[in-house]
Amino acid sequence: MGDAAGVLLAGGLVAFPTETVYGLGADACNAAAVARIYSVKGRPADHPLIVHVASMDGLVDWARDVPTYAISLARDFWPGPMTLVVRRSDLAGDFVTGGQDTVGVRVPNHPVALGLIEAFVRIGGKGVAAPSANRFGNVSPTTAQAVAAELGDYLADGDQILDGGACDVGVESTIIDCTWDTPKILRPGAITIEMIEQSTGLRVVGSIDAAVDVTVIRVSGSLDSHYAPVATVVLDQSPVAGQGFIAMADVAAADGVVRLAAPATHEEFARVLYSALRAADEQGLATVVVQQPQGDGIAIAIRDRLMRAAHSETQM
Repeated sequence: MGDAAGVLLAGGLVAFPTETVYGLGADACNAAAVARIYSVKGRPADHPLIVHVASMDGLVDWARDVPTYAISLARDFWPGPMTLVVRRSDLAGDFVTGGQDTVGVRVPNHPVALGLIEAFVRIGGKGVAAPSANRFGNVSPTTAQAVAAELGDYLADGDQILDGGACDVGVESTIIDCTWDTPKILRPGAITIEMIEQSTGLRVVGSIDAAVDVTVIRVSGSLDSHYAPVATVVLDQSPVAGQGFIAMADVAAADGVVRLAAPATHEEFARVLYSALRAADEQGLATVVVQQPQGDGIAIAIRDRLMRAAHSETQM
């Protein structure tokens, strides 16, 4: 892991696995290195990045005025698929925050990610800024092979892709706004409303299934159109022959339909969703029909990602 940490310190980029999706990392204190993330991804300059740290102790470097409930969340769910948006310290530059007075921080729950960040800290680093390791708006990668296919033509010779296998969660972290008296979900994920309320003893602000108003704080994955394959994504219809199909295992498909995934649980649905959408493009399918999982928990995050993936077609 020392070689990859050295790449970061020298201003290079390192794609690395987390439990959610693969990230494209740079030294969060190096403006030129972070600018390369935006260039490689084709990401808008005002779209903030998440700073990955090795433990909750790293929150002190990047944040100020952290509320008590945010500390409780960090203790309960870090390392894990949760990003806390807090008031930024002087260390967090505009080039990471998109010019906002807030910064997103998380501790990933993956041995390769934690090993990389810990090695980086040992040689003087403070944190790794990392969005998902894909072109902006496309399907997030959940394997190193997907990263290489997506970004291989954009990375420089000295950059690295670390292979940590397939991601366990499969959808991006829950983002929680911790700048108010009560927590507010800006992006749903595996850390659910019920988990947040149990940890904090506070009621979570925001609608469960509707897109949360993010006009005050911009965060990753909040655009109406996002997480989209080349294929058109259609929700909750009956597929016909020649179309791709993603649905729970107990939902049958007609003859000629290309079954891309048949998960048995909502957790498995989240884990295989992005790889199934990528498989549709690899097979040259024009349309993917997805029967959305119902209920609470991570199903909310799945529906959020699918809504944005399906919305992309209406914006073209």
